[in-house]
Amino acid sequence: MTQTTPVETILDRRRLRRKVTFWRLFSLAAIVIALVVAAGRFSGAERNLTPHIARIEIKGLITGDRATIKLIKDVGESRASAVIVVINSPGGTVTGSERIYKALRQLAKKKPVVAVVDTLGASGGYVVALGANRIFAGDNALVGSIGVLLQLPNFAKLLDNIGVKVESFKSAPLKNEPNFFDPTSDAARAAMNSLVVDSFDWFKRLVKERRNLTDAELAAVSDGRVFTGHQALALKLIDAAGGEEEAKAWLETQKGVAKNLPIRDWKKPGVEGTLGLFSLATGALAAIGYPQAAELARKAEDARAASALDGLLAIWQVDAQQ
Repeated sequence: MTQTTPVETILDRRRLRRKVTFWRLFSLAAIVIALVVAAGRFSGAERNLTPHIARIEIKGLITGDRATIKLIKDVGESRASAVIVVINSPGGTVTGSERIYKALRQLAKKKPVVAVVDTLGASGGYVVALGANRIFAGDNALVGSIGVLLQLPNFAKLLDNIGVKVESFKSAPLKNEPNFFDPTSDAARAAMNSLVVDSFDWFKRLVKERRNLTDAELAAVSDGRVFTGHQALALKLIDAAGGEEEAKAWLETQKGVAKNLPIRDWKKPGVEGTLGLFSLATGALAAIGYPQAAELARKAEDARAASALDGLLAIWQVDAQQ
C-alpha cells in the first residue's frame, strides 16, 4: 500500500481547491449569462406587449447597416405608440444615410416620429433627422453641414520621387479613374465631380422638400457649414428647441400620444462586425470607472469605421469643413 507524504497531501488539497474555485466561477458566469439573456427576452417581450414610446439612437458613423434598418422595421411592428430618434452623428455614407431616412419615412406612416439632435446632427446625420415628422435640437447642438464629399489619396508624386511606375491596361480612359498612382486627369476630375454634384442636388432637394424652403432659404443653408440649434431654428432647419422632454410633450399634445408613457430603448442585438472589440472595450472601461480610456476606445472605433467608408460621403469633418 502506497503511503502519501504530507507534501503530496498539501498538493492534492491545493489542486482540489483550484478545481472547486474554477467550477464555482464557471457556475457564477453561467448564472449571470442566463440572467442577462432572460432580462433581454423579458424586456423585448415587455416592449412588444405594452404601449410605450420607443427610443432609437443613431450615433457615430452612419452606414445604413442591416441591423439598424431591421430595428426600425421591428419598432414599426411593435406596440410603441410613438418614436423618438436621438441623433448624435457627423454623418457617413450618402447611401447609408438615405437608407435610414427612407426606413424612418416608412415608420412615420405607422407611428409619429420625432428626431432629437442630441449633440451633433450633421450631413448624413441631418438626412436621418429629415425622416422624422418634427426635429428638435438643443440651442448649442450642431446641425446642418448640407453637402457631399469624395476624397481619394494620390501617391503619384511620391512614387515618381522613388522611381516607381504603376502600369495600367484598361478598356476605356475613365476605367479605374481616379486612382492612387497617376495624376488625376481633367476628364476623371470632371466625372468624379459630376457624382458629387448629383448627390448634392439630391441632398438639397430633400432639404427643400422636407423643410419647405424657398430657393433663397435653401441657398443660405447649403454651403456646407454647420449651425447651432439656435441658428438652425431661425433658418428653418429644425422645428423647435429642446430635447426628449419637449419631444414627448409635443407627441402628447399634437399627436394624441397618451401621457406618462414610459420611454424604452430599442437597440440592435449583440455586438456587430469588426468593431465588436472596440465596442466591448468602451462599455467595459466606462463601467469600471475609466472614462478617459473609454473615450479613447470610442475614438478608435470611429477611426476604424471611417477607414472602412467608401464612395460618396455625407459627413462633417472639422478639418475639411465641407
